[in-house]
Order: sequence, then structure tokens, then C-alpha cells
Amino acid sequence: MLITLRRCRMAATKDYTIGHLYIDGKYCCDTIEDRDRGLTQDMPLDTIKRIKVKRQTAIPRGRYRVRIDIQSPKFSAKAYYYSFCKGYLPRLMDVPGFDGILMHKGVNQNSSAGCIILGYNTVVGAVTSSQAAFEKVYKILKTATDKIYIEII
Repeated sequence: MLITLRRCRMAATKDYTIGHLYIDGKYCCDTIEDRDRGLTQDMPLDTIKRIKVKRQTAIPRGRYRVRIDIQSPKFSAKAYYYSFCKGYLPRLMDVPGFDGILMHKGVNQNSSAGCIILGYNTVVGAVTSSQAAFEKVYKILKTATDKIYIEII
């Protein structure tokens, strides 16, 4: 299964980045992330660490494995996530210079801390119906019969 996250240059600001999320080529929802600082997966790690602003930087563009079989200690302690998925959120693996990158619900880039927030970009600077978008994406990913990857472009 391939998730494609297309970041929108026209909807990027100094504070946040809007994107469109596709699963196997079909539009699924929108995203909001922290500011895209032009990082790519192929940059040297020391360059990424020099440019990155902790909790205010979108992850590097590139291709990453996504796993949904690792329980998040933080999110499994939250009632909604425990009842819906026992805290097993989609987790991006081996993101250079970042750790614990998840896809989850939220409102704006302040909900992110580097993660990908799912929802619908119906208002400026935020996403709406985030829980519905998260549940939609999660249910699709649970049907995967092979490895899941995300490509961020």
C-alpha cells in the first residue's frame, strides 16, 4: 500500500504546511504539518539537525515505511485512542533526525510536534473533521495485506 502526501506550496506559510493525502492514488483527506523547511530524506543528518527547529519542522520529504503494529505509550493513555485503536497509530519509521512520527487527529500545526495531522482543510490554518479523517485513514491502512509506505512530495 502506498500513501502519498503532496504538500501544497500555495498553502505553506512560515508556521504550517497543508497537504493532500492519497492512498493508492485515491484522495483520502488533507493534512496539516509544521513548517516545511526544505528538508529531504537524502540530506546528511548533521544538515537536517542544523536546519530543524524542534517541534516546529515538518519531516523531510522522502519515502518511509509506515507501521501500525507499535503501540504509542503517549496515545494509548488517551481515552479516545485507546478505545478506537488501543494506541496503535500509524508510525513513520526511520525518519532522519526525527523520532516517534505519527499520523493522528488534531486541529493545527500546534497539534503536530512533527507529526502528520489528518483532517480536511476547510478553514485557513487548520483542519476540521480530524477524527473522521483519522478513522478513515486508519481503517484503510488496517486492510493492507503488504507493507505500507508513505511518500512525501
